[in-house]
Amino acid sequence: MTTKVISWSQFLSNMNRLGPLVHIILFPGPRLKEQPRSGILLATVLEEKREQAELSPSSPDSQLTCLPGPCRAGLLMDPISLQLGTENLCGCLVRLLSKDPEWLSAKVKFFLPNMDLGSGDQSPDPTHRVIQQLNKLHTQGQSTWQEFIHCVCMELDVPLDLEVPLLSTWGHGDDFSRQLEVGEESQPDSQLHPGLKRPHQSCGSSPRSKQCKKQQQELAKRYLQLLRTSARQRYANRTPRPGQPLAFPQVYIPPILQWSRASAPFDTQEGAITGDPKAEDGSDVNIRDLFNTKANRGPRVTVLLGKAGMGKTTLAHRLCQKWADGQLDRFQALFLFEFRQLNVITDFLTLPQLLFDLYLRPEAGPEAVFQYLKENANGILLIFDGLDEVFHPCSSKETAGPEDPASALTLFSRLCRGTLLPGCWVMATSRPGKLPACLPTEAATVHMWGFDGRRVEEYVGRFFSNQPSQEAALAELRANRRLWSMCAVPALCRVACLCLYHLLPGSSPGQSAALLPTMTQNYVQMVLTLSPRGFLPAESLLGLGEVALRGLETGKVIFSAGDIPPPVMAFGAALGLMTSFCVCTGPGHQETGYAFTHLSLQEFFAALHLMASPEVDKDTLSQHVTLTSRWVQRTKARLGLLDHLPTFLAGLASCACRPFLSLLAQRDEAWVGTKQAAVVQALRKLATRRLTGPKLVELCHCVGETQVAELAGFTAQSLPHQMPFHNFLLTYADLAALTNILGHRDAPIHLDFEGCPLEPRCPEALAGCGQVENLSFKSRKCGDAFAEALSRSLPTMGSLKKLGLAGSKITAQGISHLVQALPLCPQLEEISFRDNQLKDWEVLNIVKVLPCLPRLQKLDLSLSNVSVSTLLSLTNVAVTCPTVRMLQVRKADLIFLLSPPTETATELHGDPDLRGNANQRKEAQRRSLALRLQTCQLGVHDVEVLIAQLREGPHLDEVDLSGNRLEDEGCQLMAEASAQLHIARKLDLSSNGLSLAGVCRVLRAVSTCRTLAELHVSLLHKTVVLKFAPEPEEQEVTQKRAAFPESLTFQMPSDPLLCAPRIRLTHCALQAQHLEHLCKALGGSCCLCHLDLSGNALGDKGATLLAQLLPGLGALQSLNLSENGLSLDAVFSLTQCFSTLPWLLHLDFSSESQRVILRGDGRDGDLLAAGSLPEFQAGAQFLGFGQRRISRSFCLRECQLEPHSLSRLCETLEKCPGPLEVKLSCKVLSDQSLETLLHHLPRLPELSLLQLTEMELSPKSPLLLADIFSLCPRVQKVDLRSLHHVTLHFRSSEEQEGGCCGRLTGCGLSREHVQPLCCLLSKCEDLSQLDLSANLLGDAGLRCLLECLPQVPISGSLDLSHNGISQESVLCLLETLPSCPHVREASVNLGSKQSFWIHFSRQEEARKTLRLSECSFGPEHVPRLATGLSQALWLTELTLTQCFLGLEQLTILLGLLKWPAGLLTLRVEEPWVGKAGVLKLLEVCAQASGNVTGISISETQQQLCIQLEFPHQENPEAVALRLAHCDLGTHHSLLARQLMETCTRLRQLSLSQVNLCEASALLLQSLLLSLSELKNFRLTSSCVSSNGLAHLTSGLSHCHHLEELDLSNNQLGEEGTKVLMGALEGKCWLKRLDLSHLPLGGSTLAALTRGLSHMTLLQSLCLSHNQIGDTGAQNLAAVLPGLPELRKIDLSTNGIGPAGGAQLAECLPLCRHLEELMLGFNALGDPTALGLARGLPRHLRVLHLPSSHLGPEGVLSLGQALDGCPHMEEISLAENSLAGGAPHFHLGLPLLRQIDLVSCEIDNQTAKPLTASFVLCPALEEIMLSWNLLGDEAAAELARVLPRMGRLKRVDLEKNRITAYGAWLLAEGLAQGSGIQVIRLWNNPIPPDMAQRLQSQEPRLDFAFFDNQPQVPQGT
Repeated sequence: MTTKVISWSQFLSNMNRLGPLVHIILFPGPRLKEQPRSGILLATVLEEKREQAELSPSSPDSQLTCLPGPCRAGLLMDPISLQLGTENLCGCLVRLLSKDPEWLSAKVKFFLPNMDLGSGDQSPDPTHRVIQQLNKLHTQGQSTWQEFIHCVCMELDVPLDLEVPLLSTWGHGDDFSRQLEVGEESQPDSQLHPGLKRPHQSCGSSPRSKQCKKQQQELAKRYLQLLRTSARQRYANRTPRPGQPLAFPQVYIPPILQWSRASAPFDTQEGAITGDPKAEDGSDVNIRDLFNTKANRGPRVTVLLGKAGMGKTTLAHRLCQKWADGQLDRFQALFLFEFRQLNVITDFLTLPQLLFDLYLRPEAGPEAVFQYLKENANGILLIFDGLDEVFHPCSSKETAGPEDPASALTLFSRLCRGTLLPGCWVMATSRPGKLPACLPTEAATVHMWGFDGRRVEEYVGRFFSNQPSQEAALAELRANRRLWSMCAVPALCRVACLCLYHLLPGSSPGQSAALLPTMTQNYVQMVLTLSPRGFLPAESLLGLGEVALRGLETGKVIFSAGDIPPPVMAFGAALGLMTSFCVCTGPGHQETGYAFTHLSLQEFFAALHLMASPEVDKDTLSQHVTLTSRWVQRTKARLGLLDHLPTFLAGLASCACRPFLSLLAQRDEAWVGTKQAAVVQALRKLATRRLTGPKLVELCHCVGETQVAELAGFTAQSLPHQMPFHNFLLTYADLAALTNILGHRDAPIHLDFEGCPLEPRCPEALAGCGQVENLSFKSRKCGDAFAEALSRSLPTMGSLKKLGLAGSKITAQGISHLVQALPLCPQLEEISFRDNQLKDWEVLNIVKVLPCLPRLQKLDLSLSNVSVSTLLSLTNVAVTCPTVRMLQVRKADLIFLLSPPTETATELHGDPDLRGNANQRKEAQRRSLALRLQTCQLGVHDVEVLIAQLREGPHLDEVDLSGNRLEDEGCQLMAEASAQLHIARKLDLSSNGLSLAGVCRVLRAVSTCRTLAELHVSLLHKTVVLKFAPEPEEQEVTQKRAAFPESLTFQMPSDPLLCAPRIRLTHCALQAQHLEHLCKALGGSCCLCHLDLSGNALGDKGATLLAQLLPGLGALQSLNLSENGLSLDAVFSLTQCFSTLPWLLHLDFSSESQRVILRGDGRDGDLLAAGSLPEFQAGAQFLGFGQRRISRSFCLRECQLEPHSLSRLCETLEKCPGPLEVKLSCKVLSDQSLETLLHHLPRLPELSLLQLTEMELSPKSPLLLADIFSLCPRVQKVDLRSLHHVTLHFRSSEEQEGGCCGRLTGCGLSREHVQPLCCLLSKCEDLSQLDLSANLLGDAGLRCLLECLPQVPISGSLDLSHNGISQESVLCLLETLPSCPHVREASVNLGSKQSFWIHFSRQEEARKTLRLSECSFGPEHVPRLATGLSQALWLTELTLTQCFLGLEQLTILLGLLKWPAGLLTLRVEEPWVGKAGVLKLLEVCAQASGNVTGISISETQQQLCIQLEFPHQENPEAVALRLAHCDLGTHHSLLARQLMETCTRLRQLSLSQVNLCEASALLLQSLLLSLSELKNFRLTSSCVSSNGLAHLTSGLSHCHHLEELDLSNNQLGEEGTKVLMGALEGKCWLKRLDLSHLPLGGSTLAALTRGLSHMTLLQSLCLSHNQIGDTGAQNLAAVLPGLPELRKIDLSTNGIGPAGGAQLAECLPLCRHLEELMLGFNALGDPTALGLARGLPRHLRVLHLPSSHLGPEGVLSLGQALDGCPHMEEISLAENSLAGGAPHFHLGLPLLRQIDLVSCEIDNQTAKPLTASFVLCPALEEIMLSWNLLGDEAAAELARVLPRMGRLKRVDLEKNRITAYGAWLLAEGLAQGSGIQVIRLWNNPIPPDMAQRLQSQEPRLDFAFFDNQPQVPQGT
């Protein structure tokens, strides 16, 4: 160390020469030439008087000591000083700073954070120290020096005359300063301890020295001491000087720390909270728990997770300070790295380089020091701060070695995994949800939750210690809940305290806190507070904002000196908003970095810039208002820097920030308001989206920051009803923000938190939230502290109904808090403490609150650890608590279900003592308890205790004790007690070790139980279940409910309610020797109905013995002996029981499946077996269903049926009484066996049905079966299908002789079988139907059959479809049918249908019909077809449909067809008919060889119908007329002449759906003039031109003998209709007139009424859809009495109102012959109905009044008038409101066939008299009641009358309210022999599976959308 001494004489001589100001500048000697201006040192500046020169230069005071160091002194004058004139600027600066050395030291430390300011700065002379510090600052470069000068001017009281030259000289730089360059060597060694010399070599550059152990330890010791000294200097407590903006004590309060995984310390319970809020600063004893993990081997990694502002970095610094002070003595070395600084390093490093070059280098021997660290790794702690700020991701798969250089994150990964420095301790801090993949999964996780209430108070108290405003600050926080909740974040707590410190003086109570309602406004107030002299430096603030935003957008949090303008840097440093530090960019490379003091502060200034900068428009601003999900992938590399930016933007959008922003932006408030509105609008759009949980929480924060009530209300209402929050961290502040938004919501909401790390005091934020209806927490991180906080909030949540706290770690302490709070929540309906591992004491404590929760419905305590004694205590609670209806303990389940009593709200909130008296006792008597204690280790003694409890308790619905240890004795005890315990449904004793001996004990125990419905015991499956029926008094109630099904909500129970007891002893290893004891035990059972012994080992011996014992068991309903190893011999023995057991009706045996069932009347057995429908015997009795004569049935399946077995079977069945059905199935049935069976049939007189199914028959079997008609005359029908299924129906002895039916389909019959078959069938006396379809007859076989047909006595129909026939067979049919006089109709289709039907009659038929479809006739077939038709004189009608008969072929056929005499109707349906046109078709008709008497043309239907009369005759009048009007020179005239010749006797002309052109109309006019015999003319649904209409009207005007005129549905306008009315003139012979769908206006209607007045013979008048209105109705009413023969009137859809209806009702009684009246779809109303009722025509047959606005009054009057009407056949009152007024009759309507009451609002009550009236209508065929309100009661009424309505075919009940029970009742009614074909039940509330079962049982029930009623073939 050298010191240069300058004498005062030299100093004064220089001063005299230079003036009053002297600069003494020291240059480092060796570097003077290389860097002449880089080492300038301002040594001292003194303004001395000249008399000071008299001081002795040799005295100590006359010497100036300069800086020590490797430099030589030199004196040089600064050129700048020469320009200053009289004032020495440097001297003034030194004098100013000498007055405040503490401030200067703090600034030097700020700008030079890593500069060693040790002993070198300890000069005794303050002036010397100032000069040294200024020299260090100046050497850092121009930017640092400028920023320092700005800080001096802003923070110190600098006179204006000094501030101006300082800023003008050094504030903006000059030529001299710009030439200064800071070289690499000029950077100070930041990590050296004072007095220590750093070695020059790098740790990796020289080989490791071979030092001895002692030397290594000495070097390590020196390095560890160096580490500790350096840490003490870095992180020692620093107390800022009073007067600085942030000059407050560095208060530290330990935050809440909570372990998260199984790596919690041994001495700390998992979930415990560390950090004592009452511990003084410096005595935080619990902080060492962070390193007491259970990991003894491998990496010991701790991850500290906390949101921004929780104090993670502060805690890391705190750990360094504690270690430096010796408090963390377990660690020898501690290293702290910040990832935001490590991000700057781009080169790869080794671990020694990371520790020594980037942190602190040893004085010597780095290799030895590193070796020591490796050997003592368990005493080394490495802290990595800001793991979430990592830039570069770490690869999960490494290929390099652990010692190879790598990135900083890779080194961190190797340390965590133990591949580097194994055994060391690693601690990392991070924000939650952003952890890299390299972090091991076994790392211990600690959550940092910030402050709770006590910590907030402690922090505020220390912050305001010794301050008069301490109590006022605490009072402000306690009074403002929102500010109090924000203080849970330590960073915000400090900001709030800083603001309160400046706001409290001079403010009234509450006024200061009111200025801090949001986080953003806290920051705003902080900026205002820190602003110097109360002035808002807008330019500097916006400059900071610009820097902050640019950094966020580029991912930069560390700035270099060139990134920040010096004035901005000075401003940020002056206000404590920015900090500086040394940044190591690599080994030996260091730079000074700058950053905001906190990342949130950078986000705030970025938001400030976005809101206040004129350069940012609204669109750019809105793009920054986004929501970032916190579910970030672990491998996400990008730094998340914008978490709080949207929140700050939302906060700045508050109206309270508008003046501040206006002042900052230098704009008016309107401009600011526009930007604020853009932010609010962006948030409004986000509120309408479906957001995830993290985004939803962030949205609540943003909306709360805006303080816009309307936005908060909109957001609250937009929230979904259920809000799930899964797997992301939530703090108290998050829930406080959510609660704030929910306060603006009206509807209730459900909150579900699952897997979320929750701050222990989170529930406190929900206090007073009245919108939460369901609240559920499921997290292992919830402990006692959480439960305590929850208990404080629960009583304040008045709308809470469901509470869940599952999967937590609460103990007895937490439960005690909850138990105290639950009675204060009487509105709770469901509580879940599932999966909390609760012990006995906790469970018993919880159930004690059950009486205090009157509305509770469920309590879930599953996955708890309870003992048997506690379990019995719980059963006692269930028995004694009046609201418990079920206790379920099964495996992990422990659940209470409760039924709250029906009490008023007043009672619910009344005195609990008063609530427990009379009402509760009454409720307890009515309640039913279900008890399920499964697998609970219960023994015999426990059962005795349980029985004693249950005897004193309520009625039991179910008791389930399965899976326990009761054994025989315990099961017997429970079975004996079952009769006294009033069990309503089931007692389950399965899996309790019951033996075969115990089965008999149980049987004897239940033998006297009157309510036993079923006992099921299966020792193989360990099943013992007892089911019970209701008590007798309850059964009466059940019968009443069945009798009145409208009060029955019918459901499909899984266990059907059975009235007859069933005993099921399945798979119990019962043998023949056990049967006597078993039957003895069963003999004591009362009314045993069903016995199931399946799955045992009885064998043939046991079956024979059982057949002898069965009479002693009474009248059973069923006996199941399946799977008992029975053979066919045993079945024959059981068959004899038909004669010994009267109850036995059905025996079913299957050999392969070993199914053996004997049952009684089991028609509904399938449904009962499926557990679908109960046996509603009471309902059946109510319906009046009597005992049916049901035949016995014997079913034998899957057996080998040999002839001797069949003979023995038939001999056994001969003794069977009553009607008998036999069903047999086997794989193959030989001809011999079939013959044996058929020959035994005559000896079975009671046989009614024989079925042979699922078997293979020989081709000879059809002939054997055809012979049965003669062999056994009782056979009524033979049905053989595909040689696999045979059904024979027999007549009973009481039935009269009738026709037989034979169906031999798919049997392979061919030509060779025809003659033998016909020979056998000819022996049958009366064969009504014969079906030979789907065989192989072909054309030859068909010809043979037609030849033999006269021998076969068929009287019904013959079906020959699908037999491979062609056109040859059709022609053969024409040729051979004349020899069959009984044929009345034949129908052939050679297309896809392949049908061939011949219908016969018993008498000879004079009229015969032939229908040929898709026969594909060619030109070669036409002559033969004409020849055949000419010989078929019996034929009266021929229909040719799509037979490919073209226009030319039809013309030829008409010309060749000639008969001697007779009438023939030829109907042709071909596609070309619709395209040919009227002229062409008339031209075809003109070619007929006979007289054409009728022509019908329909172009749309593609149909031409010609009626021919033979022989051809001419009318002389027509000939004369033809000669008078025909011009033979034109084609049309020639055609007209031909038509007049052919159609001279035309009586009917029908044109439908044609396009009548003018030429066609002109031809028709000519033709009509010659038709003197024309009676009927129809022109419907056609299009006629105006000229054509005139021609047609002209022609019709000459047809005076017309009797029927139909002009409906034509496309005519009003003028055309008026022209057409001219055709009515002179039609006095008209009988039927149809003018529907025509525009009948005023003049047209007048012409019509004039024409009607002359039609005295008119019988039918149809004027529907004409909208004639009331005027037209009144005009018609005046004319109708003058039509005495009128029989039908149709005025539907005419807009007739009550006035017109009344007129019609008055005149209709004068129409004495009226039979059909149709007035529907008019608004007639009740007055018209009353008028009709007063004078209904006596002969009325049809009355249609649908949709006529009729009410109950009018309909009832009509019903009374119709009652007893002898001719009424149809009534339609659909779509009228008939609720309470449906028509009903007392006398009945004998001829009524159809009644339509669709959509009439008919309910059950209205349907009762209506249904009773149906019985009085014996001819009723169709009832339409769809789209009404009919329920099961109406269905029951209908089912009662169905058997009494013999002619009823169809009932439509679609779209009603009939349930499965009502459908079952209808099926019961159908089973009584009704002839109904279908009951429509579509769209009734019947489940699809239930509908399918019902339809399979009764196919006539139709549940489909489309009508599935089978179509009956024509002619049958």
